[in-house]
Amino acid sequence: MSKAAEQGESLVAILDELADLVSSARSMPMSASVLVNRAEVLELIDSATGVLPDQITRADSVVADADAVLQRARREAGTIVEKAKERADELVSREAVVAAANERAEKIVAEAKAAAEKLSREADDYCDRQLAQFEIDLNSISSQVAAGRARLMERTRGRSAGADETSGGNDKEATDS
Repeated sequence: MSKAAEQGESLVAILDELADLVSSARSMPMSASVLVNRAEVLELIDSATGVLPDQITRADSVVADADAVLQRARREAGTIVEKAKERADELVSREAVVAAANERAEKIVAEAKAAAEKLSREADDYCDRQLAQFEIDLNSISSQVAAGRARLMERTRGRSAGADETSGGNDKEATDS
């Protein structure tokens, strides 16, 4: 098993190991092709396939955590507002301080709303940071996959061009005969 898979590394690390394997492979003489160990490459691909669902699960977990933080913030905000209402009712019950109680109640409600808004913003910021990191990881993977496919296509075109030149000469000789 590869070092990256044994250590539970990320998909990006596995793809980096795959890229290192290809870039350090022995070159074929007078060719852009290289020799790679099929078993090692297939093992790295299997490891990458195994890691991908874990990263998706982690992203889902991040979103769920953010939702939990948001729900907690809403519950706390509800509790704060409820306490503010109770406090306001208590103050209103005292006739001598009705005006002061109304003013204080409005302030408590405003503070509760501000606290709830702050908790909500923090939950959204946390979720956004986690999703941004996941987006960076996915973009890196996508770039690496695109680069690998481009290299593969160049190599395939190189082989096709060589095969066309070889068969093109034989067809001409067969037609002249």
